[in-house]
Amino acid sequence: MRSKGLPKSTIVRARVSALRAGFGLAEKLAPSLGGRYATRLWLTVPPAPPVPAGPADGESFDIRVGGGAVRGMSFGSGPSVYLMHGWGGVGGQLSAFVDPLRAAGYRVILFDGPSHGGSDPGACGPGRTHGVEFAAALTATMDRFGPADAVIAHSMGALPSLMTHRDGLSVGRFVLLAPMRDLSTHLDRFAVQVAMGTRTRRAMNERIARLVGQPVTGMDVRLLAGAAAPVPLLVVHDRGDRETSHAHSVQLVESWSGPASMISTDGLGHRRLLTDPSVVDQVVDFVGLAADRDQARTAALA
Repeated sequence: MRSKGLPKSTIVRARVSALRAGFGLAEKLAPSLGGRYATRLWLTVPPAPPVPAGPADGESFDIRVGGGAVRGMSFGSGPSVYLMHGWGGVGGQLSAFVDPLRAAGYRVILFDGPSHGGSDPGACGPGRTHGVEFAAALTATMDRFGPADAVIAHSMGALPSLMTHRDGLSVGRFVLLAPMRDLSTHLDRFAVQVAMGTRTRRAMNERIARLVGQPVTGMDVRLLAGAAAPVPLLVVHDRGDRETSHAHSVQLVESWSGPASMISTDGLGHRRLLTDPSVVDQVVDFVGLAADRDQARTAALA
């Protein structure tokens, strides 16, 4: 419980100092134990930010994924567009896209990832999860509602979305909003913050790989994109984003094997672009009208 007399910043600094001291001791005496604790910290889901009220006229659903239920909402009818939130978020963060996409002729599906929002925990237990479980949740949802005309993914949600496409599920196009390029960069930042030594970091990487079934280095949009069929891509990223790198998104667009474009914003940060009317309009324009997409598919098959 927080002490009333201490400001939040003081408590945070004290906790970071304690973590740094603990990881320093673990590096010398028990790197395996330090790696186990670091993994628990890394997989712990932070509290979700406030979410504005979205449309309330959708149909709720729940899907069994592993040992729990993933819960979400489906809106409208037509070809499916999936909305994938990021780490510590919820599906409702992307609800500003629902009505415009529905008006364009799509069925719009959003859901909460494992251990997020209203969904049950995954195999890692209450309050913890990882990107591979996110990918399993998206795969199960696509199995329920059909191929994706588009996937719109925010932040870390870009990685499991591309994993799903790499693994063979059909995605017509991607919109990546402030995407996380790779886990290794963020793990490096975390390791520096808590003064994690090289032996402890190695133990952490090995433990994460065992838990998720693949090495940390494999969670990288560059590798995932190169292993999947090329499709049109739109990336939206704010130049002042402090959580994910605008420069990384520029590199991603430049190296994408299919048609790719980028919208750079100023002043929207990491999350406000999810509700910015101009961003929403441009994303919906990129996805296009469902009827036009159907005509293009029919012409391609003729």
